[in-house]
Amino acid sequence: MENLTVNEGKTAAIISHFTVIGLIIAFVLNMNKKNAFASFYIRQMLGLNLLYIANIWIVYRYLGNTIGWAVGVLLFVLWIISLLAVLKGEKKLVPVVGEQFQNLFKGI
Repeated sequence: MENLTVNEGKTAAIISHFTVIGLIIAFVLNMNKKNAFASFYIRQMLGLNLLYIANIWIVYRYLGNTIGWAVGVLLFVLWIISLLAVLKGEKKLVPVVGEQFQNLFKGI
């Protein structure tokens, strides 16, 4: 990816990693001047946030605290992997589900 594209989109990509509010702010920042790097990570974080919400609403409720906690730790590890890639300026898919997020949310 071009260095200029990464530098222009890095701020929005980092902001998207911090809660749903950060994701919304990054989305708004990226609306006018679409940046491929920022859009990539906004899609990744949208998917991880949806998995996190599903973990809270479904896994904890129906499968119990232990499994919900384990899934939460796994999601946190995926979040760390993504955040480290952004800080390095790399476009790196979240393992296992990253490609599905890119396909599912390609309109963003």
